[in-house]
Amino acid sequence: MKKIILISSITAIALFAGSIDIASMPDNPKRLDPSNKNTILSYHNSIKEVKHSVVNISTTKTIDQNNQLNQMLNNPLFKDFFGNRLPNTAPQKRQAHSLGSGVIISQDGYIITNNHVVEDADEIIVTLINETKEYKAKIIGLDPKTDLAVIKIDAKDLQAAKFGNSNNLQEGDMVFAIGNPFGVGGSVTQGIVSALNKSGIGLNQYENFIQTDASINPGNSGGALVDSRGALIGINSAILSRSGGNNGIGFAIPSKMVKDIATTLIKDGKIDRGYIGVAISDLTNDLKDIYDSKNGALVLNVEDNSPANKAGIKRGDLIIEIDNKAIKDANDLKNIVGNKTPGKTIEVKFERNSKIKSTEIVLANMDISLNTEAKLAYVKGLNLEEITENVRQKYQIPSHIKGVLISGVKAGSPAQKLGFMPGDIVVQVNQTTIETIEDLKNALNSKKKKVVFVNRNGYHKPIVIK
Repeated sequence: MKKIILISSITAIALFAGSIDIASMPDNPKRLDPSNKNTILSYHNSIKEVKHSVVNISTTKTIDQNNQLNQMLNNPLFKDFFGNRLPNTAPQKRQAHSLGSGVIISQDGYIITNNHVVEDADEIIVTLINETKEYKAKIIGLDPKTDLAVIKIDAKDLQAAKFGNSNNLQEGDMVFAIGNPFGVGGSVTQGIVSALNKSGIGLNQYENFIQTDASINPGNSGGALVDSRGALIGINSAILSRSGGNNGIGFAIPSKMVKDIATTLIKDGKIDRGYIGVAISDLTNDLKDIYDSKNGALVLNVEDNSPANKAGIKRGDLIIEIDNKAIKDANDLKNIVGNKTPGKTIEVKFERNSKIKSTEIVLANMDISLNTEAKLAYVKGLNLEEITENVRQKYQIPSHIKGVLISGVKAGSPAQKLGFMPGDIVVQVNQTTIETIEDLKNALNSKKKKVVFVNRNGYHKPIVIK
Protein backbone atom coordinates (compact mmCIF):
# COMPACT_ATOMS: atom_id res chain seq x y z
CA MET A 1 0.00 0.00 0.00
CA LYS A 2 2.81 2.39 0.90
CA LYS A 3 4.51 1.71 -2.44
CA ILE A 4 1.33 2.52 -4.34
CA ILE A 5 0.93 5.81 -2.50
CA LEU A 6 4.56 6.74 -3.13
CA ILE A 7 4.36 5.91 -6.84
CA SER A 8 1.11 7.85 -7.15
CA SER A 9 2.67 10.87 -5.47
CA ILE A 10 5.68 10.81 -7.78
CA THR A 11 3.42 10.47 -10.79
CA ALA A 12 1.29 13.42 -9.69
CA ILE A 13 4.34 15.60 -9.15
CA ALA A 14 5.71 14.67 -12.55
CA LEU A 15 2.42 15.50 -14.26
CA PHE A 16 2.18 18.81 -12.40
CA ALA A 17 5.79 19.72 -13.22
CA GLY A 18 5.10 19.17 -16.89
CA SER A 19 2.34 21.76 -16.86
CA ILE A 20 4.47 24.73 -15.70
CA ASP A 21 7.51 26.53 -17.04
CA ILE A 22 10.36 26.13 -14.52
CA ALA A 23 13.15 28.66 -15.05
CA SER A 24 16.71 27.36 -15.26
CA MET A 25 20.18 28.86 -15.24
CA PRO A 26 22.54 28.07 -18.15
CA ASP A 27 23.80 24.49 -18.11
CA ASN A 28 27.41 25.30 -18.95
CA PRO A 29 28.60 28.33 -16.98
CA LYS A 30 32.19 29.47 -17.41
CA ARG A 31 34.55 28.58 -14.62
CA LEU A 32 37.56 30.59 -13.49
CA ASP A 33 40.62 28.60 -12.55
CA PRO A 34 42.25 30.10 -9.42
CA SER A 35 45.11 27.61 -9.64
CA ASN A 36 46.97 29.57 -12.34
CA LYS A 37 50.56 29.43 -11.15
CA ASN A 38 51.17 33.01 -12.24
CA THR A 39 48.08 34.49 -10.54
CA ILE A 40 47.22 35.01 -6.86
CA LEU A 41 43.79 36.26 -5.86
CA SER A 42 44.44 38.99 -3.31
CA TYR A 43 42.89 42.14 -1.84
CA HIS A 44 46.19 43.28 -0.37
CA ASN A 45 46.33 46.45 -2.48
CA SER A 46 42.73 47.32 -1.60
CA ILE A 47 43.28 47.36 2.16
CA LYS A 48 46.97 48.20 2.56
CA GLU A 49 46.30 51.94 2.97
CA VAL A 50 43.21 51.82 5.16
CA LYS A 51 44.89 49.27 7.43
CA HIS A 52 47.24 52.03 8.56
CA SER A 53 44.20 54.16 9.48
CA VAL A 54 43.13 51.66 12.16
CA VAL A 55 44.59 52.08 15.66
CA ASN A 56 44.76 50.06 18.85
CA ILE A 57 43.14 51.64 21.91
CA SER A 58 44.00 50.72 25.49
CA THR A 59 42.01 52.21 28.35
CA THR A 60 42.30 52.26 32.13
CA LYS A 61 39.19 52.65 34.27
CA THR A 62 38.60 52.75 38.01
CA ILE A 63 36.17 50.03 39.05
CA ASP A 64 34.27 49.67 42.33
CA GLN A 65 35.28 46.09 43.17
CA ASN A 66 32.44 45.62 45.64
CA ASN A 67 29.68 46.83 43.32
CA GLN A 68 28.42 43.37 42.33
CA LEU A 69 28.74 42.08 45.91
CA ASN A 70 26.79 45.06 47.24
CA GLN A 71 24.03 44.45 44.71
CA MET A 72 23.72 40.86 45.88
CA LEU A 73 23.81 41.77 49.59
CA ASN A 74 21.14 44.41 49.08
CA ASN A 75 18.76 41.83 47.62
CA PRO A 76 15.81 41.52 50.07
CA LEU A 77 16.07 37.71 49.94
CA PHE A 78 19.56 37.85 51.47
CA LYS A 79 18.52 40.43 54.03
CA ASP A 80 15.47 38.40 55.09
CA PHE A 81 17.62 35.30 55.56
CA PHE A 82 20.75 36.77 57.13
CA GLY A 83 19.21 39.73 58.97
CA ASN A 84 21.85 42.03 60.46
CA ARG A 85 24.62 39.47 60.07
CA LEU A 86 25.45 40.71 56.58
CA PRO A 87 28.96 42.17 56.36
CA ASN A 88 29.58 45.85 55.83
CA THR A 89 31.66 46.13 52.69
CA ALA A 90 33.94 49.11 52.53
CA PRO A 91 34.41 50.55 49.03
CA GLN A 92 37.41 49.09 47.24
CA LYS A 93 38.73 50.41 43.96
CA ARG A 94 40.80 48.67 41.34
CA GLN A 95 42.19 49.56 37.95
CA ALA A 96 40.64 47.73 35.00
CA HIS A 97 42.29 47.63 31.58
CA SER A 98 40.53 46.99 28.29
CA LEU A 99 41.37 46.97 24.60
CA GLY A 100 39.56 48.22 21.54
CA SER A 101 40.10 49.75 18.14
CA GLY A 102 39.59 53.07 16.40
CA VAL A 103 39.82 54.65 12.95
CA ILE A 104 41.81 57.78 12.09
CA ILE A 105 39.54 60.23 10.25
CA SER A 106 41.88 63.23 9.93
CA GLN A 107 45.59 63.70 9.41
CA ASP A 108 45.87 65.77 12.60
CA GLY A 109 44.75 63.00 14.93
CA TYR A 110 40.95 62.79 15.21
CA ILE A 111 39.88 59.18 15.75
CA ILE A 112 36.40 57.64 15.70
CA THR A 113 35.66 54.66 17.95
CA ASN A 114 32.83 53.16 20.00
CA ASN A 115 31.54 55.04 23.01
CA HIS A 116 31.75 51.89 25.14
CA VAL A 117 35.48 51.60 24.37
CA VAL A 118 36.44 54.94 25.96
CA GLU A 119 33.52 55.99 28.18
CA ASP A 120 34.52 56.67 31.82
CA ALA A 121 38.17 55.96 31.01
CA ASP A 122 40.77 57.54 33.28
CA GLU A 123 43.45 57.13 30.63
CA ILE A 124 43.32 56.38 26.89
CA ILE A 125 46.44 55.15 25.10
CA VAL A 126 46.55 54.88 21.29
CA THR A 127 49.12 52.98 19.25
CA LEU A 128 49.30 52.86 15.49
CA ILE A 129 49.37 49.52 13.73
CA ASN A 130 52.89 48.09 13.47
CA GLU A 131 54.26 50.86 15.70
CA THR A 132 55.25 50.89 19.36
CA LYS A 133 54.99 54.62 20.08
CA GLU A 134 52.16 55.41 22.48
CA TYR A 135 49.94 58.49 22.27
CA LYS A 136 47.77 59.78 25.09
CA ALA A 137 44.31 60.58 23.76
CA LYS A 138 41.66 62.98 25.00
CA ILE A 139 37.92 62.65 24.52
CA ILE A 140 36.43 65.19 22.12
CA GLY A 141 32.83 64.02 22.34
CA LEU A 142 30.66 61.04 23.26
CA ASP A 143 27.33 59.87 21.86
CA PRO A 144 26.09 56.88 23.89
CA LYS A 145 22.83 56.77 21.92
CA THR A 146 24.70 55.59 18.80
CA ASP A 147 27.70 54.14 20.68
CA LEU A 148 30.10 56.46 18.88
CA ALA A 149 32.90 58.64 20.26
CA VAL A 150 35.62 60.90 18.92
CA ILE A 151 39.04 61.07 20.58
CA LYS A 152 42.18 62.95 19.53
CA ILE A 153 45.91 62.39 19.73
CA ASP A 154 48.66 64.96 19.26
CA ALA A 155 50.10 63.83 15.92
CA LYS A 156 50.40 65.02 12.34
CA ASP A 157 50.49 63.55 8.84
CA LEU A 158 48.52 60.47 9.84
CA GLN A 159 46.91 58.11 7.33
CA ALA A 160 43.20 59.03 7.45
CA ALA A 161 40.57 56.59 6.21
CA LYS A 162 38.54 57.51 3.14
CA PHE A 163 34.79 57.27 3.68
CA GLY A 164 32.52 55.29 1.40
CA ASN A 165 28.78 55.88 1.14
CA SER A 166 27.02 53.21 3.18
CA ASN A 167 23.72 54.14 1.49
CA ASN A 168 25.05 52.46 -1.66
CA LEU A 169 25.80 49.12 0.01
CA GLN A 170 24.06 45.97 -1.18
CA GLU A 171 23.63 42.58 0.43
CA GLY A 172 26.37 40.27 -0.80
CA ASP A 173 29.02 43.00 -1.14
CA MET A 174 32.43 41.79 0.04
CA VAL A 175 33.73 43.53 3.17
CA PHE A 176 36.75 43.40 5.48
CA ALA A 177 36.84 43.99 9.25
CA ILE A 178 40.09 45.54 10.50
CA GLY A 179 40.90 45.90 14.19
CA ASN A 180 42.66 44.59 17.26
CA PRO A 181 40.87 41.34 18.21
CA PHE A 182 41.89 39.90 21.58
CA GLY A 183 44.75 42.40 21.66
CA VAL A 184 46.79 40.54 19.06
CA GLY A 185 47.33 43.70 16.99
CA GLY A 186 46.14 44.74 13.56
CA SER A 187 44.19 41.92 11.91
CA VAL A 188 41.97 41.64 8.84
CA THR A 189 38.99 39.31 8.42
CA GLN A 190 36.80 38.91 5.35
CA GLY A 191 33.09 38.40 4.77
CA ILE A 192 30.05 39.85 3.05
CA VAL A 193 27.25 42.27 3.88
CA SER A 194 24.67 39.89 5.33
CA ALA A 195 21.87 42.44 5.82
CA LEU A 196 21.23 46.18 5.92
CA ASN A 197 19.21 48.58 8.06
CA LYS A 198 19.05 46.19 11.01
CA SER A 199 17.29 47.61 14.07
CA GLY A 200 15.61 46.30 17.19
CA ILE A 201 18.82 44.52 18.22
CA GLY A 202 18.77 46.22 21.62
CA LEU A 203 22.37 47.47 21.50
CA ASN A 204 21.86 51.21 21.00
CA GLN A 205 19.03 53.70 21.21
CA TYR A 206 19.56 54.62 17.54
CA GLU A 207 20.14 51.55 15.40
CA ASN A 208 20.61 51.16 11.66
CA PHE A 209 23.24 48.44 11.57
CA ILE A 210 25.11 46.76 8.76
CA GLN A 211 25.12 43.03 9.50
CA THR A 212 28.17 41.08 8.36
CA ASP A 213 29.69 37.62 8.74
CA ALA A 214 33.23 39.01 8.73
CA SER A 215 34.74 37.83 12.02
CA ILE A 216 34.38 40.51 14.70
CA ASN A 217 35.78 39.54 18.08
CA PRO A 218 36.46 41.29 21.42
CA GLY A 219 38.90 44.10 20.72
CA ASN A 220 37.48 44.74 17.24
CA SER A 221 35.00 47.27 18.67
CA GLY A 222 35.58 50.66 17.09
CA GLY A 223 37.56 49.21 14.19
CA ALA A 224 36.92 49.62 10.47
CA LEU A 225 34.55 47.79 8.16
CA VAL A 226 35.70 48.50 4.61
CA ASP A 227 34.55 47.47 1.15
CA SER A 228 36.69 45.78 -1.49
CA ARG A 229 38.09 49.18 -2.54
CA GLY A 230 39.28 49.90 0.99
CA ALA A 231 36.64 52.58 1.59
CA LEU A 232 35.32 52.90 5.15
CA ILE A 233 31.67 51.85 5.13
CA GLY A 234 31.15 51.15 8.84
CA ILE A 235 32.52 51.08 12.39
CA ASN A 236 32.46 47.61 13.95
CA SER A 237 30.36 47.66 17.09
CA ALA A 238 29.15 44.29 18.41
CA ILE A 239 28.42 40.63 17.78
CA LEU A 240 25.59 38.30 18.71
CA SER A 241 27.09 35.40 20.59
CA ARG A 242 26.23 33.15 23.52
CA SER A 243 29.82 32.05 24.04
CA GLY A 244 31.57 35.37 23.47
CA GLY A 245 33.17 34.05 20.29
CA ASN A 246 32.26 34.93 16.73
CA ASN A 247 29.22 33.18 15.28
CA GLY A 248 29.15 35.06 12.00
CA ILE A 249 26.64 37.70 13.13
CA GLY A 250 28.40 41.01 13.57
CA PHE A 251 27.09 44.56 13.45
CA ALA A 252 28.67 47.77 12.22
CA ILE A 253 27.44 51.36 12.41
CA PRO A 254 27.07 52.66 8.82
CA SER A 255 29.55 55.26 7.59
CA LYS A 256 26.83 57.81 6.80
CA MET A 257 25.81 57.90 10.46
CA VAL A 258 29.46 57.79 11.57
CA LYS A 259 30.40 60.76 9.39
CA ASP A 260 27.46 62.88 10.59
CA ILE A 261 28.05 62.09 14.27
CA ALA A 262 31.83 62.56 14.07
CA THR A 263 31.51 65.91 12.29
CA THR A 264 29.09 67.22 14.91
CA LEU A 265 31.12 65.92 17.87
CA ILE A 266 34.28 67.57 16.55
CA LYS A 267 32.42 70.83 15.98
CA ASP A 268 30.21 70.99 19.09
CA GLY A 269 31.46 68.25 21.44
CA LYS A 270 27.93 66.86 21.77
CA ILE A 271 24.89 65.78 19.78
CA ASP A 272 21.64 67.75 20.02
CA ARG A 273 18.70 65.70 18.78
CA GLY A 274 15.21 66.66 17.78
CA TYR A 275 12.36 65.52 20.01
CA ILE A 276 8.58 65.50 19.56
CA GLY A 277 7.43 63.73 22.75
CA VAL A 278 5.59 60.60 21.64
CA ALA A 279 5.75 56.92 22.52
CA ILE A 280 5.50 54.84 19.35
CA SER A 281 5.39 51.26 18.10
CA ASP A 282 5.28 49.30 14.86
CA LEU A 283 2.07 48.16 13.20
CA THR A 284 1.16 44.57 14.00
CA ASN A 285 -0.62 42.41 11.43
CA ASP A 286 -3.91 42.98 13.25
CA LEU A 287 -3.43 46.74 13.23
CA LYS A 288 -2.68 46.71 9.50
CA ASP A 289 -6.27 45.54 9.00
CA ILE A 290 -7.49 48.70 10.75
CA TYR A 291 -5.35 51.35 9.08
CA ASP A 292 -5.39 52.08 5.35
CA SER A 293 -1.65 52.80 5.43
CA LYS A 294 0.37 49.62 5.90
CA ASN A 295 3.56 51.31 7.07
CA GLY A 296 4.25 53.92 9.68
CA ALA A 297 4.77 54.58 13.40
CA LEU A 298 1.74 54.17 15.67
CA VAL A 299 1.43 56.78 18.43
CA LEU A 300 0.86 55.07 21.78
CA ASN A 301 1.11 58.14 24.00
CA VAL A 302 1.66 61.89 23.70
CA GLU A 303 3.41 63.78 26.50
CA ASP A 304 1.68 66.82 27.95
CA ASN A 305 3.04 70.13 26.62
CA SER A 306 5.29 68.29 24.17
CA PRO A 307 5.83 69.50 20.58
CA ALA A 308 3.56 66.73 19.28
CA ASN A 309 0.86 67.63 21.79
CA LYS A 310 0.98 71.30 20.77
CA ALA A 311 0.74 70.28 17.10
CA GLY A 312 -2.41 68.22 17.69
CA ILE A 313 -1.00 64.69 17.49
CA LYS A 314 -3.13 62.20 19.44
CA ARG A 315 -2.88 58.62 20.67
CA GLY A 316 -3.85 56.26 17.84
CA ASP A 317 -2.51 58.47 15.05
CA LEU A 318 -0.33 56.66 12.51
CA ILE A 319 2.60 58.84 11.44
CA ILE A 320 3.36 57.97 7.82
CA GLU A 321 5.56 60.80 6.55
CA ILE A 322 8.09 63.38 7.77
CA ASP A 323 9.10 66.17 5.37
CA ASN A 324 7.86 64.14 2.38
CA LYS A 325 9.92 61.10 3.47
CA ALA A 326 7.92 57.92 4.05
CA ILE A 327 8.06 56.39 7.55
CA LYS A 328 8.41 52.61 7.45
CA ASP A 329 8.19 51.85 11.16
CA ALA A 330 8.81 53.20 14.68
CA ASN A 331 12.59 52.93 14.40
CA ASP A 332 12.51 54.88 11.15
CA LEU A 333 10.59 57.74 12.81
CA LYS A 334 12.95 57.75 15.80
CA ASN A 335 16.04 57.93 13.57
CA ILE A 336 14.66 60.62 11.27
CA VAL A 337 13.47 62.90 14.07
CA GLY A 338 16.62 62.28 16.14
CA ASN A 339 18.83 63.29 13.23
CA LYS A 340 17.13 66.67 12.85
CA THR A 341 18.17 69.85 14.61
CA PRO A 342 16.21 71.11 17.64
CA GLY A 343 14.17 74.19 16.73
CA LYS A 344 13.57 72.97 13.18
CA THR A 345 9.97 72.84 11.94
CA ILE A 346 9.00 69.55 10.31
CA GLU A 347 5.89 68.66 8.32
CA VAL A 348 4.18 65.54 9.59
CA LYS A 349 1.57 63.50 7.75
CA PHE A 350 -0.51 61.00 9.69
CA GLU A 351 -3.58 58.82 9.36
CA ARG A 352 -6.54 59.32 11.70
CA ASN A 353 -9.94 57.70 11.19
CA SER A 354 -8.94 56.62 7.66
CA LYS A 355 -8.15 60.22 6.69
CA ILE A 356 -4.72 61.64 5.90
CA LYS A 357 -3.97 64.79 7.86
CA SER A 358 -0.90 66.98 8.19
CA THR A 359 0.56 69.30 10.79
CA GLU A 360 3.77 71.12 11.56
CA ILE A 361 5.88 70.34 14.64
CA VAL A 362 8.65 72.50 16.03
CA LEU A 363 11.27 70.11 17.39
CA ALA A 364 12.41 70.39 21.00
CA ASN A 365 15.87 69.43 22.22
CA MET A 366 15.88 65.84 23.42
CA ASP A 367 18.64 66.36 25.96
CA ILE A 368 16.83 69.31 27.50
CA SER A 369 13.45 67.58 27.39
CA LEU A 370 14.76 64.31 28.80
CA ASN A 371 17.75 65.51 30.85
CA THR A 372 16.98 63.73 34.08
CA GLU A 373 19.72 65.45 36.03
CA ALA A 374 18.19 68.83 35.14
CA LYS A 375 14.70 67.64 35.97
CA LEU A 376 15.62 65.74 39.11
CA ALA A 377 17.56 68.45 40.83
CA TYR A 378 17.61 66.53 44.10
CA VAL A 379 18.86 63.22 42.67
CA LYS A 380 21.93 63.89 40.55
CA GLY A 381 23.38 61.07 38.48
CA LEU A 382 20.29 59.15 37.33
CA ASN A 383 19.60 58.15 33.74
CA LEU A 384 15.90 57.44 33.29
CA GLU A 385 13.71 55.89 30.63
CA GLU A 386 9.94 55.78 30.44
CA ILE A 387 8.69 52.22 30.08
CA THR A 388 7.45 52.09 26.50
CA GLU A 389 6.68 48.85 24.69
CA ASN A 390 10.16 48.91 23.15
CA VAL A 391 11.75 49.37 26.59
CA ARG A 392 9.66 46.48 28.00
CA GLN A 393 10.90 44.19 25.24
CA LYS A 394 14.49 45.39 25.53
CA TYR A 395 14.73 44.87 29.32
CA GLN A 396 12.13 42.08 29.61
CA ILE A 397 9.92 44.08 32.00
CA PRO A 398 6.62 42.31 32.78
CA SER A 399 3.49 44.03 31.46
CA HIS A 400 1.98 44.59 34.91
CA ILE A 401 4.91 46.67 36.19
CA LYS A 402 4.55 50.43 35.77
CA GLY A 403 6.98 53.17 36.68
CA VAL A 404 10.18 54.81 35.44
CA LEU A 405 13.24 52.70 34.65
CA ILE A 406 16.65 53.71 36.01
CA SER A 407 18.80 52.74 33.03
CA GLY A 408 22.04 54.07 34.51
CA VAL A 409 23.61 55.52 37.65
CA LYS A 410 26.71 57.68 37.34
CA ALA A 411 29.62 56.39 39.42
CA GLY A 412 30.26 58.50 42.52
CA SER A 413 27.09 60.54 42.03
CA PRO A 414 24.60 61.44 44.80
CA ALA A 415 22.19 58.93 43.24
CA GLN A 416 24.69 56.09 43.69
CA LYS A 417 25.44 57.15 47.26
CA LEU A 418 21.71 57.11 48.05
CA GLY A 419 21.56 53.50 46.89
CA PHE A 420 19.94 53.68 43.46
CA MET A 421 21.05 50.97 41.03
CA PRO A 422 20.71 50.41 37.28
CA GLY A 423 17.62 48.30 36.62
CA ASP A 424 15.61 49.79 39.50
CA ILE A 425 12.10 50.89 38.56
CA VAL A 426 10.75 53.89 40.44
CA VAL A 427 7.12 53.07 41.27
CA GLN A 428 6.20 55.50 44.04
CA VAL A 429 7.33 58.66 45.87
CA ASN A 430 5.69 59.00 49.30
CA GLN A 431 2.05 58.31 48.42
CA THR A 432 2.29 59.32 44.75
CA THR A 433 2.26 56.58 42.12
CA ILE A 434 4.89 57.08 39.42
CA GLU A 435 4.27 56.16 35.78
CA THR A 436 6.16 58.83 33.82
CA ILE A 437 9.27 60.99 34.16
CA GLU A 438 6.95 63.98 34.52
CA ASP A 439 5.27 62.26 37.51
CA LEU A 440 8.68 61.71 39.08
CA LYS A 441 9.80 65.27 38.45
CA ASN A 442 6.66 66.67 40.07
CA ALA A 443 6.90 64.29 43.04
CA LEU A 444 10.51 65.27 43.73
CA ASN A 445 9.97 68.99 43.17
CA SER A 446 10.36 69.98 46.79
CA LYS A 447 13.01 70.10 49.48
CA LYS A 448 11.02 68.02 51.94
CA LYS A 449 12.19 64.58 53.00
CA LYS A 450 10.69 61.88 50.85
CA VAL A 451 10.71 58.12 50.40
CA VAL A 452 11.25 56.76 46.90
CA PHE A 453 10.07 53.19 46.39
CA VAL A 454 11.85 51.19 43.69
CA ASN A 455 11.08 47.77 42.28
CA ARG A 456 14.35 45.83 42.36
CA ASN A 457 14.22 42.29 40.99
CA GLY A 458 10.57 41.97 42.01
CA TYR A 459 11.02 43.39 45.52
CA HIS A 460 10.16 46.90 46.66
CA LYS A 461 12.94 48.85 48.34
CA PRO A 462 12.53 52.28 50.03
CA ILE A 463 15.22 54.92 49.48
CA VAL A 464 15.10 58.02 51.66
CA ILE A 465 15.97 61.39 50.10
CA LYS A 466 16.65 64.10 52.66
